[in-house]
Amino acid sequence: MKVVIFAGGWGTRLGQIADRVPKPMVPIGGQSILRHIMNAYAWHGYKDFVLCLGVKGDAIRAYFENLPAYSRDFTIDLATGRKTLHGASEPVLDWNVTLAGTGLNTLKGGRLKKVGRYLDSEHHFLTYGDGLADVDLQALLAFHKRHGKLLTITGVHPPSRYGEMEERRGRVTAFAEKASSSQWINGGYMVFRRGLLDWLTTDDGCDFENGVVSELAGHGEVAMYRHVGPWIGMDHEQDVHELERLLADGRAFWKPWERVKETAAVSASDERAF
Repeated sequence: MKVVIFAGGWGTRLGQIADRVPKPMVPIGGQSILRHIMNAYAWHGYKDFVLCLGVKGDAIRAYFENLPAYSRDFTIDLATGRKTLHGASEPVLDWNVTLAGTGLNTLKGGRLKKVGRYLDSEHHFLTYGDGLADVDLQALLAFHKRHGKLLTITGVHPPSRYGEMEERRGRVTAFAEKASSSQWINGGYMVFRRGLLDWLTTDDGCDFENGVVSELAGHGEVAMYRHVGPWIGMDHEQDVHELERLLADGRAFWKPWERVKETAAVSASDERAF
């Protein structure tokens, strides 16, 4: 079972940040948001990735080709191209990553169709290269297999960008800064059956959300998995800063292994109390 990640968009709403690097490579605490997303899938046991590349795709290719050198000092012999790495290395990642060029201006439906040749099993994960959540991937997959539809989309409540107020007769009775909206939106973290590819074409104009998803929904082939936990889509510069603040404060909700450590620490503390 593979994890397909859309990683080819322009990222225009990020402004100057996306001028320097492709959107999925925007760093959050020194590591790209793409790596944060992949780390979470890998922790759940899903380590076979297909990246749909487009804008600045060469930068993403170079990152994975030179991954050991990105985290260590190295010396390069310019005459031979030989690299000597210095210092302790990071643990070797037992991942398989397919980097597939899917066109600069291709819409997401076309991108997904173009990587179809790498997808040989019945079910696959699919997500965006700019959204983080603490989705229970095992529960998501089980839900998807139970209902039998072609596509499952994780629905999330987006955090509001503004303070929300409740009022009564002109008086504010409640105020919540950046409260979560009560509306469900597409949070990524999808699962699809391979049959979905039959609804797509390789045309650059083949859209995903406004094309095949809308069409499938009309045929009753789309289900929503409700995720009530935190979620942030990195669409604007303020989202980058918010993710960095959460990481710096030890509140990186998208890192399930951190919660496991906290639970283990609490359990050990409880045992000592007795």
